[in-house]
Amino acid sequence: MILIGTMNLTRTRDRGSFYCPTCRTSNSYRLRARRPFLTLYFIPTVPIGGAEEFVQCDGCRSTWDITVLEMNRKQHEAILEGQYKEEVTRACVLVALADDYVSETEVDVLLDVSERWLDWPMEREELGHLCSVARENKINATNYVLTTSRRWSQSQKRQALQAMFLVASAEGEMGEKQIQILSELRTLLEMTEAEYAEAIEEAISQA
Repeated sequence: MILIGTMNLTRTRDRGSFYCPTCRTSNSYRLRARRPFLTLYFIPTVPIGGAEEFVQCDGCRSTWDITVLEMNRKQHEAILEGQYKEEVTRACVLVALADDYVSETEVDVLLDVSERWLDWPMEREELGHLCSVARENKINATNYVLTTSRRWSQSQKRQALQAMFLVASAEGEMGEKQIQILSELRTLLEMTEAEYAEAIEEAISQA
Protein backbone atom coordinates (compact mmCIF):
# COMPACT_ATOMS: atom_id res chain seq x y z
CA MET A 1 0.00 0.00 0.00
CA ILE A 2 1.35 3.41 -0.99
CA LEU A 3 1.01 6.06 1.74
CA ILE A 4 0.39 9.52 0.27
CA GLY A 5 -0.45 12.63 2.26
CA THR A 6 0.39 16.28 2.80
CA MET A 7 2.36 18.27 5.34
CA ASN A 8 3.47 21.85 5.88
CA LEU A 9 7.17 22.68 6.02
CA THR A 10 8.25 25.90 7.69
CA ARG A 11 11.64 27.48 7.06
CA THR A 12 13.35 30.66 8.25
CA ARG A 13 14.15 32.99 5.36
CA ASP A 14 15.50 36.04 7.16
CA ARG A 15 16.10 37.63 10.54
CA GLY A 16 16.01 41.18 11.81
CA SER A 17 14.53 43.51 14.41
CA PHE A 18 11.09 45.13 14.48
CA TYR A 19 8.57 46.77 16.80
CA CYS A 20 6.48 43.93 18.26
CA PRO A 21 2.86 44.99 18.94
CA THR A 22 2.55 42.32 21.65
CA CYS A 23 5.80 43.08 23.49
CA ARG A 24 5.35 46.82 22.81
CA THR A 25 9.08 47.16 22.34
CA SER A 26 11.72 46.47 19.71
CA ASN A 27 12.62 42.81 19.43
CA SER A 28 14.29 40.36 17.07
CA TYR A 29 12.19 38.40 14.61
CA ARG A 30 12.36 35.57 12.11
CA LEU A 31 10.77 35.88 8.69
CA ARG A 32 9.36 32.42 8.08
CA ALA A 33 7.74 30.70 5.12
CA ARG A 34 5.22 27.89 5.38
CA ARG A 35 4.55 25.72 2.31
CA PRO A 36 2.43 22.59 1.80
CA PHE A 37 4.12 19.51 0.34
CA LEU A 38 2.85 16.21 -1.00
CA THR A 39 4.33 13.37 1.04
CA LEU A 40 5.18 9.83 0.05
CA TYR A 41 5.62 7.52 3.02
CA PHE A 42 5.67 10.65 5.23
CA ILE A 43 8.55 12.14 3.23
CA PRO A 44 7.89 15.56 1.62
CA THR A 45 8.41 15.27 -2.11
CA VAL A 46 6.55 17.84 -4.23
CA PRO A 47 5.38 21.35 -3.24
CA ILE A 48 1.65 21.70 -3.92
CA GLY A 49 1.09 25.35 -3.10
CA GLY A 50 2.74 28.70 -2.75
CA ALA A 51 4.75 29.70 0.31
CA GLU A 52 2.98 31.73 2.98
CA GLU A 53 5.29 34.22 4.69
CA PHE A 54 4.83 35.46 8.25
CA VAL A 55 6.84 37.19 10.95
CA GLN A 56 7.49 35.54 14.31
CA CYS A 57 8.73 37.49 17.32
CA ASP A 58 11.66 35.81 19.10
CA GLY A 59 10.49 37.24 22.41
CA CYS A 60 6.78 36.44 22.76
CA ARG A 61 6.55 33.99 19.81
CA SER A 62 3.56 35.88 18.39
CA THR A 63 3.11 35.66 14.63
CA TRP A 64 2.19 38.53 12.35
CA ASP A 65 1.55 39.32 8.73
CA ILE A 66 4.70 40.66 7.07
CA THR A 67 3.14 44.14 6.87
CA VAL A 68 3.97 44.49 10.58
CA LEU A 69 7.55 45.20 9.46
CA GLU A 70 6.32 48.45 7.90
CA MET A 71 4.80 49.68 11.15
CA ASN A 72 6.80 51.72 13.66
CA ARG A 73 6.04 52.29 17.32
CA LYS A 74 4.31 55.63 16.76
CA GLN A 75 1.96 54.18 14.15
CA HIS A 76 1.11 51.21 16.36
CA GLU A 77 0.40 53.37 19.40
CA ALA A 78 -1.86 55.60 17.28
CA ILE A 79 -3.83 52.52 16.21
CA LEU A 80 -4.14 51.35 19.83
CA GLU A 81 -5.27 54.80 20.94
CA GLY A 82 -7.98 54.87 18.29
CA GLN A 83 -9.09 51.39 19.31
CA TYR A 84 -9.28 52.46 22.96
CA LYS A 85 -11.39 55.53 22.19
CA GLU A 86 -13.79 53.50 20.09
CA GLU A 87 -14.11 50.92 22.87
CA VAL A 88 -14.87 53.57 25.49
CA THR A 89 -17.44 55.18 23.20
CA ARG A 90 -19.15 51.82 22.77
CA ALA A 91 -19.03 51.26 26.54
CA CYS A 92 -20.70 54.65 27.08
CA VAL A 93 -23.43 53.70 24.62
CA LEU A 94 -24.06 50.47 26.53
CA VAL A 95 -24.30 52.42 29.79
CA ALA A 96 -26.87 54.74 28.23
CA LEU A 97 -28.81 51.72 26.93
CA ALA A 98 -28.85 49.98 30.32
CA ASP A 99 -32.50 51.00 30.77
CA ASP A 100 -33.30 50.11 27.12
CA TYR A 101 -33.80 53.75 26.16
CA VAL A 102 -31.54 56.60 25.07
CA SER A 103 -32.97 60.06 25.66
CA GLU A 104 -32.11 63.20 23.71
CA THR A 105 -30.19 64.44 26.74
CA GLU A 106 -28.12 61.24 26.78
CA VAL A 107 -27.50 61.59 23.05
CA ASP A 108 -26.18 65.12 23.58
CA VAL A 109 -23.94 63.98 26.44
CA LEU A 110 -22.64 61.02 24.41
CA LEU A 111 -21.69 63.34 21.56
CA ASP A 112 -20.07 65.80 23.97
CA VAL A 113 -18.13 63.08 25.81
CA SER A 114 -16.85 61.53 22.59
CA GLU A 115 -15.66 64.89 21.26
CA ARG A 116 -14.54 66.83 24.33
CA TRP A 117 -13.57 64.07 26.75
CA LEU A 118 -12.22 61.42 24.39
CA ASP A 119 -11.22 63.58 21.42
CA TRP A 120 -13.18 61.13 19.25
CA PRO A 121 -15.86 63.27 17.55
CA MET A 122 -18.69 61.55 15.72
CA GLU A 123 -21.90 62.49 13.94
CA ARG A 124 -25.39 61.76 15.27
CA GLU A 125 -25.89 59.23 12.47
CA GLU A 126 -22.80 57.30 13.57
CA LEU A 127 -23.98 57.35 17.18
CA GLY A 128 -27.39 56.12 16.06
CA HIS A 129 -25.73 53.23 14.26
CA LEU A 130 -23.75 52.29 17.39
CA CYS A 131 -26.95 52.34 19.44
CA SER A 132 -28.75 50.13 16.91
CA VAL A 133 -25.92 47.60 16.85
CA ALA A 134 -25.76 47.56 20.66
CA ARG A 135 -29.52 46.93 20.89
CA GLU A 136 -29.33 44.07 18.41
CA ASN A 137 -26.35 42.40 20.08
CA LYS A 138 -27.74 42.90 23.60
CA ILE A 139 -24.28 43.17 25.12
CA ASN A 140 -24.08 43.83 28.85
CA ALA A 141 -22.04 46.96 29.67
CA THR A 142 -20.08 45.36 32.51
CA ASN A 143 -19.24 42.29 30.43
CA TYR A 144 -18.01 44.52 27.60
CA VAL A 145 -15.83 46.59 29.94
CA LEU A 146 -14.48 43.43 31.59
CA THR A 147 -13.32 42.16 28.20
CA THR A 148 -11.92 45.37 26.69
CA SER A 149 -10.39 47.03 29.77
CA ARG A 150 -7.72 44.34 30.11
CA ARG A 151 -5.62 46.17 27.53
CA TRP A 152 -6.24 49.67 28.95
CA SER A 153 -3.63 51.52 30.98
CA GLN A 154 -4.54 52.89 34.42
CA SER A 155 -4.91 56.42 33.05
CA GLN A 156 -7.17 55.09 30.30
CA LYS A 157 -9.29 53.22 32.85
CA ARG A 158 -9.68 56.44 34.82
CA GLN A 159 -10.74 58.37 31.73
CA ALA A 160 -13.15 55.60 30.71
CA LEU A 161 -14.78 55.61 34.15
CA GLN A 162 -15.24 59.37 33.97
CA ALA A 163 -16.80 59.16 30.51
CA MET A 164 -19.22 56.42 31.56
CA PHE A 165 -20.16 58.32 34.72
CA LEU A 166 -20.98 61.46 32.73
CA VAL A 167 -23.25 59.45 30.44
CA ALA A 168 -24.91 57.58 33.31
CA SER A 169 -25.65 60.86 35.11
CA ALA A 170 -26.79 62.73 32.00
CA GLU A 171 -30.40 62.96 33.23
CA GLY A 172 -29.36 64.15 36.69
CA GLU A 173 -30.60 60.99 38.38
CA MET A 174 -29.27 57.56 37.45
CA GLY A 175 -31.45 54.57 36.79
CA GLU A 176 -31.15 51.48 38.95
CA LYS A 177 -29.23 49.53 36.30
CA GLN A 178 -26.82 52.39 35.68
CA ILE A 179 -26.13 52.66 39.41
CA GLN A 180 -25.36 48.95 39.47
CA ILE A 181 -22.99 49.26 36.49
CA LEU A 182 -21.06 52.11 38.09
CA SER A 183 -20.81 50.25 41.38
CA GLU A 184 -19.23 47.31 39.55
CA LEU A 185 -16.80 49.43 37.53
CA ARG A 186 -14.44 50.09 40.45
CA THR A 187 -13.69 46.39 40.76
CA LEU A 188 -13.64 45.79 37.01
CA LEU A 189 -11.19 48.65 36.44
CA GLU A 190 -9.02 47.61 39.42
CA MET A 191 -9.29 50.96 41.21
CA THR A 192 -9.10 51.70 44.92
CA GLU A 193 -12.00 53.49 46.58
CA ALA A 194 -9.90 56.65 46.75
CA GLU A 195 -8.95 56.48 43.04
CA TYR A 196 -12.57 55.83 42.10
CA ALA A 197 -13.91 58.73 44.17
CA GLU A 198 -11.22 61.11 42.92
CA ALA A 199 -11.95 60.26 39.28
CA ILE A 200 -15.70 60.84 39.76
CA GLU A 201 -15.10 64.16 41.55
CA GLU A 202 -12.85 65.34 38.72
CA ALA A 203 -15.46 64.38 36.13
CA ILE A 204 -18.13 66.35 37.99
CA SER A 205 -15.92 69.42 38.32
CA GLN A 206 -15.02 69.43 34.62
CA ALA A 207 -18.46 68.51 33.24
